[in-house]
Amino acid sequence: MNTQINQEEEKQIVIEIRRVTKVTKGGKNLSFRALVVVGNGKGKAGFGIGKAGEVPEAIRKGAEKAKKNMITIPLKGTTIPHSVEAKAGASKVILKPASKGHGMVVGRTMRAFLQVAGIKDITGKCLGSTNPINVVNATVKALLKLKPTKEIVNETSST
Repeated sequence: MNTQINQEEEKQIVIEIRRVTKVTKGGKNLSFRALVVVGNGKGKAGFGIGKAGEVPEAIRKGAEKAKKNMITIPLKGTTIPHSVEAKAGASKVILKPASKGHGMVVGRTMRAFLQVAGIKDITGKCLGSTNPINVVNATVKALLKLKPTKEIVNETSST
């Protein structure tokens, strides 16, 4: 008997690997910080930051945290239902839906997150700081503000 395991195929992208140093009385302690995004390409994605003495270990830790912090994004075809903006730290992100076939017109950091989430047509702008951690955080906050298409129709008809 064949038993099939229903496991979602997850995409993983490493946005940034940074060497960080902690200065102590005994000298400098080197470690690595990895910013990783993970998603299933069908409206679920998350990001995580992993820190470790070696790069592969930092990436693994970041991917584990990303899987735990996944969010569900309401999609309208290959884009988002409506325009949205959010701020994290000194970074401000503006996301707007685009017509089918338009493609992704966003910055490098936002592109990685939206790609693993499965969004193919979107226009976005990052204002202020371009710190990757703040940009991804602002992108997640913006996507959490999205309402499914049905809720938008109900709100406009009731007013």
